[in-house]
Amino acid sequence: VQLNNYSTFYDDQRQNWSIMFESEKAAVDFSKQVCIAKCNSSPALDSVLCQDLLLGEGQGVEGGDSLEVAYTGWLFQNNGLGQVFDSNVNKDKLLRLKLGSGKVIKGWEEGMLGMKKGGRRFLIIPPAWAYGSQGVAARVPPDSTLVFEVEVRRVKLAKECSGSDGLSVSSRDSPAPSPVPSSDGFSSD
Repeated sequence: VQLNNYSTFYDDQRQNWSIMFESEKAAVDFSKQVCIAKCNSSPALDSVLCQDLLLGEGQGVEGGDSLEVAYTGWLFQNNGLGQVFDSNVNKDKLLRLKLGSGKVIKGWEEGMLGMKKGGRRFLIIPPAWAYGSQGVAARVPPDSTLVFEVEVRRVKLAKECSGSDGLSVSSRDSPAPSPVPSSDGFSSD
């Protein structure tokens, strides 16, 4: 996805194509469908599928960087988006996380690398990179593939001594990683 509602891609002959969409929403929806099609055409999903929806600005995030994120999570059902099982989009609190700290599922740790402030990304995460055979009681069935749309709202780079954006992150660590990336358990992390 490029600026001004363009999308570019290569076909199997390495021919470059561009499409211009009527709106940003149409371009974003197309990009989501491309990612879902990649998942459905893969014989076995063994890694995280990532599709940028909006690129954002600034430096890409790395392990050790702290982020504030808005997200929605769906179950991947019937070859597409199923039921929403978690979201903080219409809530007051963003999810705060430090990449590489093990506080969120492995698929997020991997799938968010390189994102920039203001960026939005679509992630399709296989069970082994999510909650595996345990699932999450009453929310995520065992062996579920998950889909997330994540948006990085704020960034504090690990190499910055003091954040100019006012994002503060405490160094308190809980002994075990929380199974669900929900804003409830992360308010002070």
